[in-house]
Amino acid sequence: MNTIQPETLTFLKKLTNNNNREWFNENKSLYTESQENVISFLEDLIKEMSGFDENLAKIDPKKAMFRIYRDTRFSKDKVPYKTNFGASLGMGKGSQKGGYYLHIEPGKSFLAGGIYMPESSVLKEVRKEVSLYGDDFLKILNHKDFKKHFPELDQDDKLKKVPQGFEKEDPMAEYLKLKNFIVLYHLKDEELLDKKAVQNLTKIFSLMKPFNDFLNTPFV
Repeated sequence: MNTIQPETLTFLKKLTNNNNREWFNENKSLYTESQENVISFLEDLIKEMSGFDENLAKIDPKKAMFRIYRDTRFSKDKVPYKTNFGASLGMGKGSQKGGYYLHIEPGKSFLAGGIYMPESSVLKEVRKEVSLYGDDFLKILNHKDFKKHFPELDQDDKLKKVPQGFEKEDPMAEYLKLKNFIVLYHLKDEELLDKKAVQNLTKIFSLMKPFNDFLNTPFV
């Protein structure tokens, strides 16, 4: 099994301190080696994860990785490079399906699952599902292993009021206010560098499968 090399995290640390085109171009080989290391790791991770979710088997690890170059056209922050490696395993901004995501960044790595920033029509369908089948949804969230790894759903951009089309008194009201349906598991650097990281991360990702299956129900 491939592992994430310490040199990959070292490269990202150096990039954080030297986030400019001149340094990046002078150290392009460090970037290429780190990128290849992550792709090799993803290859093994996808293979392992397809054991519990066969839909992942067709994912190309190279295409799964996000570009390291930042789009600075509409941003006040003009630094040219991201200081992380990110990979979408069926999950991305505006996605219409629950999926998985790996974020590699020294001291800030994490795993994620669910639906991130869905289109309004998709979000409405997910909210309907949560409202109608709240007991099933809570059963997943309150499962012992799930709750141990993901104590709560991501609360970013949560609405102040229950969205239009739903009752204020809905027992699932707090969940209906969510704009993303995401769970996160923060990784320590040593967990990422562990020789058994592929197997260990696969176990954590596998806990997200019932959550994703629930979110995907309206779209199957």
